[in-house]
Amino acid sequence: MKLATIRTATGTAAVRVDDEGDDRAAVELGAADLGDFLARPDWKAAAASADGPRHDLGSLDYATLVARPEKVFCVGLNYRTHILEMGRELPEYPALFAKFARALVGAYDPVELPAGSQQVDWEAELGVVIGAEVRHATPEQAAAAIAGYTVVNDVTARDFQYRSVEWLQGKTFERSTPVGPWLVTDVEPGEISCEVDGDVVQKADTSDLVFGPAALVAYISQIITLVPGDVIATGTPGGVGHARTPARYLTEGSELVTRVEGVGELRNTLVAGTP
Repeated sequence: MKLATIRTATGTAAVRVDDEGDDRAAVELGAADLGDFLARPDWKAAAASADGPRHDLGSLDYATLVARPEKVFCVGLNYRTHILEMGRELPEYPALFAKFARALVGAYDPVELPAGSQQVDWEAELGVVIGAEVRHATPEQAAAAIAGYTVVNDVTARDFQYRSVEWLQGKTFERSTPVGPWLVTDVEPGEISCEVDGDVVQKADTSDLVFGPAALVAYISQIITLVPGDVIATGTPGGVGHARTPARYLTEGSELVTRVEGVGELRNTLVAGTP
């Protein structure tokens, strides 16, 4: 199944996206947001049987997948190729940081260039969405708590990121992080890629992750309870602009395309941020 949050004339709505077969439409699930819907213990069965108001697929306006996630965890240095290009050793534990909800935008929304930054970079990522509360999870419990996968681009202001040893300030500028277009259940994610103005700048396979989705859920759940609608961005592969010689960065008008095979695609244009 594909589940999403769309904008409507009266607000937002969680929907099931039926894009195969003869009866193609987005069917409302009876919740304003996918995060709220995932809080239902029976969300998977309810999504499969939903028969609410319908929307034409060609006119959908995708909001960010979860409008108000309680937590957005991100993982640094989690692809072997990216770790090697940055001149680092493979980590013993995941490197975690966080984002706030105001950083998130929809799959096709404009992405704002952080005001004051001259080094805005791309980071294609596989996103994990939590579908059940979990704490101190075993690997099996962690896998069962994953509702599905989505696509994330962790657009990063490198000059802000490296002002200190903590990364947060470069990672959570408002309206900088596209997430979506949907959550896909029961899929094995494949190749991940990123294009900037038609140039393929990142390409890898999600099997190159040092810490996979279930391992990340299990690890984070040792620290804090994960709840439905929480998002984990699992890290980016090699090919980021900051590691190039010469370095390459996003500018106003840049077209950013982020794909994860079997999951979906983001298409975003970079626009000037608010000073």
